[in-house]
Amino acid sequence: MNGKPNRVLVIGAGMAGLSAARTLQQAGIRAMVIEARDRVGGRIHTIHHGDEVIELGAEFMHGRPPDLWQLVKEADLDTYELGGDDLCHENGELKKCDEHDETVGFLDQLLSWKGPDSPFSEYPPLKTLAPDQRDQVINYVQSFNAADYRQIGVHALAVQQQAEDEIESDTIFRIRDGYALLPEYLADDLRKAGVRIELNTRVDDIEWQRGAVEVHAETLEGPMQYRAQRAVIALPLGVLHQRAVAFKPFPPTLAQADRLRMGPVRRFTLLFKDRFWAQQESVQFPNLSFLFAQDAMPPVWWTPHPAYSTSLTGWIGGPRSSAFDEFTPAQLGETACRELAKIFSLPSDFIKAQLISCLSHDWQLDPFSRGAYSYVPAGALPAVLALATPVEHTLYFAGEHTDVTGHWGTVHAALRSGVRAAQQIIAAPHTA
Repeated sequence: MNGKPNRVLVIGAGMAGLSAARTLQQAGIRAMVIEARDRVGGRIHTIHHGDEVIELGAEFMHGRPPDLWQLVKEADLDTYELGGDDLCHENGELKKCDEHDETVGFLDQLLSWKGPDSPFSEYPPLKTLAPDQRDQVINYVQSFNAADYRQIGVHALAVQQQAEDEIESDTIFRIRDGYALLPEYLADDLRKAGVRIELNTRVDDIEWQRGAVEVHAETLEGPMQYRAQRAVIALPLGVLHQRAVAFKPFPPTLAQADRLRMGPVRRFTLLFKDRFWAQQESVQFPNLSFLFAQDAMPPVWWTPHPAYSTSLTGWIGGPRSSAFDEFTPAQLGETACRELAKIFSLPSDFIKAQLISCLSHDWQLDPFSRGAYSYVPAGALPAVLALATPVEHTLYFAGEHTDVTGHWGTVHAALRSGVRAAQQIIAAPHTA
């Protein structure tokens, strides 16, 4: 590599990597960011279709995490709170939901659980529920966490529930012009400060010893090598699971990643000519926000209300998402229109005629993500702390799966993990 060696290499330009690089830069530590994609943002991926802002990845700001909101305000981004009517489809009828509150109330009981860390499927209170309510709770846990309820741990769910309560996560916000504006703001700020962000640079292997890192990567111009004293590894958990980047030697800490799980999600946004759910005389739900239809696939839908949009987003989290693994966007759109026809009691041909496009991104097949976001199985909470611990003051792992505050699977978890990794470097011996 030409020029003065970088002190720190940051592998990955998602929110974790960008926040790590920025924290280092502000401390006067030279860093360079290496990213395999042709864009920054990682699992934040906004596209525009006419006047519509379509999120293919992360979409919501959950609650009021102060660090995330501070950055949003610094970037002067316009936000709004989601609101409107939450509807449930049950026994062929659409009505305002009441089951959701019961489910959240049941999960709040996890905070007082003093028993062992078992899979949620073995959680004793779950077995006392009536079959219908039990199914609702399981579906909620799997959908929200992209998790298999037979694996996700009771203790992790309790930690997460506590963390959500602390940030008022029952309120949900969006960035009006797209979530991608946030990582783009960070990237622009870094570039103005002289930090290099190398896109289209796929890391193949990392050779390291205490105090020295050498990264071998493929670029559009051919093979490249980069050297530094330290490295922040801000790669998604799914990429670590795949061993897509070889470590030489293999750091024992990395084995802890295998104890965590990367959850699958299939989400897609249907763009229609009109808001038929608001305008059809037999339907008329102009304030539709979330729609829960546990007897349908997908079982969760939402609009960006109160923002005006002719789009509906469908969501399947956890094991049930595999039902759509082989579907093309066109097949997704056709299947979804049939499901919506049943839910709204409208002719399927009418809804299909309304459909303009089905927009989706397969995060499971994406080689740079290999899944949607992480969750913690029973007995694996110590693995999170282990991954957040520096390896010989040389390798520092970041990403939402390394968050130690219980907010796994969120943008603010990724942001916090990057700041944490950078602060560990700043405090490390011989950093100055």
